[in-house]
Amino acid sequence: MSRRTLIRNGLVITASDEIHADVLIEDGRIAALAATGTPAAEAFGAETVIDATGKYVIPGGVDGHTHMEMPFGGTYAADTFETGTRAAAWGGTTTIVDFAIQSVGDTLREGLDAWHQKAEGNCAIDYGFHMIVSDVNQETLKEMDLLVEEGVTSFKQFMAYPGVFYSDDGQILRAMQRAAENGGLIMMHAENGIAIDVLVEQALARGETDPRYHGEVRKALLEAEATHRAIKLAQVAGAPLYVVHVSAQEAVAELTRARDEGLNVFGETCPQYLFLSTDNLAEPDFEGAKYVCSTPLRPREHQAALWRGLRTNDLQVVSTDHCPFCFSGQKELGRGDFSKIPNGMPGVENRMDLLHQAVVDGHISRRRWIEIACATPARMFGMYPKKGTIAPGADADVVIYDPHAEQVISAETHHMNVDYSAYEGKRITGRVETVLSRGVPVITEREYTGRAGHGVYTPRSTCQYLN
Repeated sequence: MSRRTLIRNGLVITASDEIHADVLIEDGRIAALAATGTPAAEAFGAETVIDATGKYVIPGGVDGHTHMEMPFGGTYAADTFETGTRAAAWGGTTTIVDFAIQSVGDTLREGLDAWHQKAEGNCAIDYGFHMIVSDVNQETLKEMDLLVEEGVTSFKQFMAYPGVFYSDDGQILRAMQRAAENGGLIMMHAENGIAIDVLVEQALARGETDPRYHGEVRKALLEAEATHRAIKLAQVAGAPLYVVHVSAQEAVAELTRARDEGLNVFGETCPQYLFLSTDNLAEPDFEGAKYVCSTPLRPREHQAALWRGLRTNDLQVVSTDHCPFCFSGQKELGRGDFSKIPNGMPGVENRMDLLHQAVVDGHISRRRWIEIACATPARMFGMYPKKGTIAPGADADVVIYDPHAEQVISAETHHMNVDYSAYEGKRITGRVETVLSRGVPVITEREYTGRAGHGVYTPRSTCQYLN
């Protein structure tokens, strides 16, 4: 029995088009788009008809950077794959790419298997994995080839966190050389962790223990320096590079220069860098701990460079780096020592709405909203056009979005498993109304109708932007 759904009378927005059209869905895929009111829609014989009059019909969001159940600093990210993917769906995101972690001394396969075990049967929406490479050796390099073949086509390395995830320049170069051969994409956390550790030690010795010092020691220049170094190492290796969570205008300048030279260098930023700043880190009574993440929040003047980078395509993607820790009992581990505050913020539920607010505010166009939140991450991580667009043959990951509804973001109403919101009290215009994942309603007129286990693992092809 085929299942047919018709979405009528909406404005369909993709990265390339805005058209008034009816969307015909059959067996979990987009079957066709038809001009509104044409006989094709009537003849389709849909069992379910959704009226999208006055609404946008957009692709489900693709969040290419999440950390569900991630171990960090003696605790775990508060969202499980079940709670985190449910919250993602509430926010109009229908695909996440999470990070499986190789522990030092273990194989990539052991790390990947552990993450498959966490996710399988628990996700409300579809998911894929990147692989964090913490231990570069000859066996790891061989494993990278095998992972690319089976659809794990991106590998994250860290220039930060010595003693945990850190790779030195030689290890980074070897992994990049391997990626240049096997088609993988190296994702880089670009901060000079060795230098930052010196500044942390010196700050604590001076008695500078409050959360705001987290931002002061993780200097923008050390993000820029690491970004520059990562670009040069990638250039030596002949490999593509994707720099995650870019927060500083100096780092954007490094990416812009590399792209002007024609290099395959890409950058993402996150809503927290676009909407929050060091003012939040400086909130009194340890409240600033809620905003501790790495790279850190920057002074407000950096935001203009990030928005400009998104408009000029020197930054291509907005993802969340969703890694929530509760204020009570988790962030509080760092009272009296900012370096012990777990690094990470909640956001998987807020990204699509905040970026729509950016449309309302005039920072980006509607099509650019869909490009940076849906289409480009799908292409970057080898899932397009299955994900990230509304076109015949694509998965029917579709969001009915009300551009006029107003809402106030609050921990009292969000669905992430964390006891605060980074955007508490922020008034925004626009709200998700209905979400389909592969044609199945997950959110139906602001009611959760999905289930754990609907979401399936999605193997990925290689980056679709490489010359």
